Formats: sequence, structure tokens, C-alpha cells
Amino acid sequence: MSKAKFERTKPHLNVGTIGHVDHGKTTLTAALTKVMAGLHGGEYKAY
Repeated sequence: MSKAKFERTKPHLNVGTIGHVDHGKTTLTAALTKVMAGLHGGEYKAY
């Protein structure tokens, strides 16, 4: 049985961060996600 082909309908962006422990990588990524969600009508979920 063949698998259904996945069709990407939304643009995506990969973000990579490099840094030492406790230098704010997760905080930066969360802030970017919140700002972009607000600008483009997405929904921000805190975790």
C-alpha cells in the first residue's frame, strides 16, 4: 500500500541557534515565535 503524498501549503522557516547553556536560546526562539504569530495571524501558545 502506498502512502499519500504530503503537500506543503504553508511557508515554513527553520531557525537554528548555537550558544552556551543559559544564554537565552529558548527565550529568543519563543520571542521570535510570538512576534511572528502576532504579525501573521497565528496563535501563540506559552509552554
